[in-house]
This record gives sequence, structure tokens and C-alpha cells, in this order.
Amino acid sequence: MVSWEVIHKASIFIAEEMGVALKRSALSPNIRERIDLSCVVADSHGDIVAQAEHIPVHLGSFRIGLYQTLNYLKNNDIVMNDGDIIVLNDPYIAGTHLNDIMVLAPVYWNGEVVAYVANKAHHVDVGGPVPGSINPEAKTLYEEGLVIPPVKLAEKWSIRRDVVNFIVSNVKTPEITIGDLLAQYAAVKIGIHRVQELFNRYGFKNVNEAWRRAVEYSRTKTLKALETYSFSSSEAEDYIELNDNDLVIRARVEISSKGVRIDYTGSSNQVSSPLNAVFGVTYAASVFSIMLFLGGDIPVNEGFYSLIEVSAPEESILNPRKPAPVSGGNLETSQRIVDTVLKAFSKIDPLKTPAAGSGTMMNIMIGGFSEKTGYWAFYETVGGGSGGRYGKHGVSGVHVNMTNTLNTPIEVAERNYPIMYTVYRIREGSGGDGLYRGGEGLMRGFIVREKAVLSILADRFRHKPYGLLGGEPGAPARVVIRMGGRELVMPSKFVIQIEAGDEVLIETPGGGGWGLKSNFKSSG
Repeated sequence: MVSWEVIHKASIFIAEEMGVALKRSALSPNIRERIDLSCVVADSHGDIVAQAEHIPVHLGSFRIGLYQTLNYLKNNDIVMNDGDIIVLNDPYIAGTHLNDIMVLAPVYWNGEVVAYVANKAHHVDVGGPVPGSINPEAKTLYEEGLVIPPVKLAEKWSIRRDVVNFIVSNVKTPEITIGDLLAQYAAVKIGIHRVQELFNRYGFKNVNEAWRRAVEYSRTKTLKALETYSFSSSEAEDYIELNDNDLVIRARVEISSKGVRIDYTGSSNQVSSPLNAVFGVTYAASVFSIMLFLGGDIPVNEGFYSLIEVSAPEESILNPRKPAPVSGGNLETSQRIVDTVLKAFSKIDPLKTPAAGSGTMMNIMIGGFSEKTGYWAFYETVGGGSGGRYGKHGVSGVHVNMTNTLNTPIEVAERNYPIMYTVYRIREGSGGDGLYRGGEGLMRGFIVREKAVLSILADRFRHKPYGLLGGEPGAPARVVIRMGGRELVMPSKFVIQIEAGDEVLIETPGGGGWGLKSNFKSSG
């Protein structure tokens, strides 16, 4: 009899292979180079049984997104037959933001649905008034782009051209969108075939038993890791910057023999700004924080997820009501949720908790119209420093927490867009001092060769990434635009028209330091 671990590892590899296929098939540098995508395998109930090591904000949200999508299909009498593939991006169903288009399909075997496979990929443009669709000035969801409810992208493997045409008619870069959608279709199709091969090889009973045991193993490992902290509780708060005001994220963490509960009561009410995080994002950031705190080799599947209870007040920035705008909640508020929960965990076990990382994805959206190439849109995030932690200094120039992407290679960006980079280096001195120093942020600058619209949605401009146990905070973010002989020091969230020859200079935060040198020296 085959070991359940073999089937479980094979299921994880299926998710990984889906990701490789999606990356290699995509047209946009954001998916092809930055790998802004995620893939999962779920059982016939929609419970996650395997996921690839992709984007944390995608992965945790799949648990919410799959359940909500399957419920939507059921409530609207939409039946998924063999070869049918669903596409959607409605954040209030799929669980992240409009740019993350989700593709989902059932896996049929011997005439029955035995599993589901799904992926999410960040499309550079999904419509709306600004290139890149992440609109810092959005007041509602409808100012962020096209909202796609769950609809069939394909029926019996045949792509519905009416659906594709409707989507691409509402975006600024239709050729790129078609290419990326087809890459998602191809990845799902590969996932279906691989899961069918798994059932063909090992049989219905063995595969389902293996998945059940993998979920139970994850649950047992998680409870074991939590034993040390049973009956512990802690509270913390941190802030998101909105104009001259601060939005509060307040978290109370309670650990018991039954799992972990995180309650966000006391967090700010939802706002007419894209900093609201749909509940799928709040859940994803919460479970990521717990996994980061526990560490170890716990498989992330329904066994782990089932032990995490997350509650956030309705109509708050962590559980808004539609049509509140949410693009930045996925990107920036998610980062601050992690910082807040880890700050609470630091009071429970400071030796296992790092200081704050850079705390911003530093989202850059730029685009325009060229007579030579037509409309173009470019999106990237810029890494920063990770926080110092017991025994190790922070890492410099990396993406931290809810993003797990790469920076766009300069050569790729310059080849595809009217951009020329002028600066790309470590921002020396930006990491917080301490017994274990915070990692350094990055400096990244570019000149545009054509008139363009630039949008930046970032954070940690006023509130520095915190240090722990006496460690110093990291340096805050900074953005400067050189235009017309002037230097404009910009806020953390803005939209601006820039001209050919203008230069944009970006400095990302360093991580916080961990530990006070003098205290540890005197005790040693």
C-alpha cells in the first residue's frame, strides 16, 4: 500500500507544476518575471489539501475565495461540468483585489467531481482610470477597474470568446490580458490532468485517505506547536497612513488548546479610500503571521487553517462592505496586519518574533499612450529590509511578509516599456540598529522617455518599521520626483502626470533592529 505522504507530496508538486506552467506561458513581466501568481489543489468540498510556495496574500485567501465562489455558483444555479472553467476577480467573492484574476475548475474522475484546482495571477491592468488599475484616489470599487463575477471562461474545454472579448474590451492592454488569461487556463488544465493521473494511479480511496491524513497531520503538528503557548493572550496595534490621518489596526491574539483566535475589534471603520482589506485578505495575513511565528515544517492545508479563527467587525477596514475600494488593502493593509499580529506575538515569545520588516510593497503603476506601441501599463513592487530577529540580522533588499515576488529585472523593464533606470542599489544605513540589525531597504530610480501617468501606493512614510527589545526602527520610505528643475517630495499615495525626462527616485524602508546591544552585552 502506498504511503499517504507520497500522495500528499505529489499533490503539492501538482500545485507547483501549475505555477511553473503559468509563469512560463504568461506574457506580462509581472507574472513571467516577478512570479506574481499562486496555485492550489482542493478536495471535492473545496478544502485546501495542497498549495505551492507562492504568494501569501493569495494562498490564505484561497480558503475564503473557494468557499465563496462555490456558494455563489450553487446559489446562482451555475453547474460546472467536465471541461468547464470559471473566471472571476470580484474581491468580495474571490478574496483579494480586482487585479488578481482567479481561475477555478472542477476535476472529474469516473463521472464525479473529486477535486478542484485554482490559480490567481496579478494582471497588470484590469481597467479603471489609471494605468495599472490600482487607483490611490478610488472612492469605490468601480473606480478600480472591471468587476468580474464568477462566469465560465470555458465550456467543455472550449474558451468562450464572448467572455474573453468582454474582459479585454475593458482593459488598456488587451493583448497582454489575453495572453495571461490563456496562461491561467493552461495551468488549470495541467492541474486537472495531473490530479486525474493521481486518481488513476492510486485510486479514489487511497487518494482521499491520503488527503484526509495530510490534513490531520497538519492539524496535529499545529496543535503540538501551540502547546507551549496555550492560554496565552496579547494585544497590539499599528497604523496605516491615509493623507494626514492614521487608520488603526488593533489585534487581540488568544492561544488555547483548540487553536488561535485573532479578533480585530477596535480597528478603524471602512474608508472611501482603497486601503480597505476584504476579509479574505485579513484572513490570509492572519494565518501567515501565525505560520511565521510557529515556524517549523507544518504543511499548510485545511488542517492548519481549521485551527485559526479570525473575526473582524463588519464595515471596518478589515471587513468592508461592498462597494468599498480595496486594491491597497490587498497590498498595504495586509502588510500592516502582519506587523500588528507579530507585535502581539512578540509579547508572548520575543525570541521567536522578528522586528518589523519594511512594511510596504511600494506599489508603482505607470503607463500611457504611445503612437508606436499604443497603450502600455507597467506595475512592480520594490523590496525593502526584513526585521532583525534573535540570532540573525535582517536581510536587505527583499520582499517581506505578504508578498513573495521578485523585483522586475531592469533589462526586462527597459526592453518592454519607455523607462530607463538610473539608480538601483542598497539604501545603506536604512536598517534599524540593534543587537541584530534590520536589513537595508533599496534605492530604485528611473526616467520616463514619454509622457505618462504615475501612481504610487505605499506606506511607512511617517511610521517607521518598529524595532523590538530596544532595537531601533528602520528608516521610513521616501519618494522624490525631479521634474522641471524642481524636486517634489511626494506623499505615500498619489497620482501624477509626468513628462519625458522626469526622474522618479524611490527609497524603501529598512527593517527594524532586534535587541538592545548594551543590555545583552551586560548580561553576557
